[in-house]
Amino acid sequence: MSANILITGAAKRIGAACARLLHSEGCNVFLHYRSSAFEAQQLCDELNQLRANSVKIMQADLLNMVELEALAKQATMAWGGINVLVNNASAFYPTVMADTTERQWDELMGSNLKAPFFLAQALSKTLTDNKGCIVNIVDIHAERGLSDYPVYSIAKAGLAAMTKVLAKELGPAVRVNGVAPGAILWPDNALSDAAKLEILQRIILKRHGEPVDIAKAVLFLIKDADYITGQILTIDGGRTLYC
Repeated sequence: MSANILITGAAKRIGAACARLLHSEGCNVFLHYRSSAFEAQQLCDELNQLRANSVKIMQADLLNMVELEALAKQATMAWGGINVLVNNASAFYPTVMADTTERQWDELMGSNLKAPFFLAQALSKTLTDNKGCIVNIVDIHAERGLSDYPVYSIAKAGLAAMTKVLAKELGPAVRVNGVAPGAILWPDNALSDAAKLEILQRIILKRHGEPVDIAKAVLFLIKDADYITGQILTIDGGRTLYC
């Protein structure tokens, strides 16, 4: 598979797994990061050693429209166009409703909803010219909000809706789909063993997933889903089968 792919939030976790898998399929990968410069550079060097000039990186704060537009421009220029946009970058932290601030609202909405929309807008011409696609990393909690994470859940619900809307707006040239992960990695803020066990008990497969599980779904939507648009694949080990 030959494609030029921009992945936001690509330095670690799901973004890095997507970068590695897509690169192994023969793609050029443009890695965006916000603050994880060391990890992004390590990943860039690792993949470029496998195939020279196949990976580029750029730092950008996606809440800053000037930097967002610069990222889209540099990604488009890197190899003469972009075929695929993977909207993965995401702020994630709790916001108890009574104490939520406007800054928190703006950050969570900005990274999870506003930035994906305006990146899609900025890249719409090159994606259309290349008959490309967009894959949005959503969340199972877009459908059922996560307790104590109301703003994050609302933002991801918006991203799920945007996936369907942009499929209409950008079709037929550009396909737009999403992947909704369940419990893939434990969050950076430590969970107790009891909390982890409680989560695992509500997963049919009785285990959390791995970032590569999401990367495989992203690869499928890019490579083998020519007649799929406006859809969201749930990758959760069966967790959403529970009420």
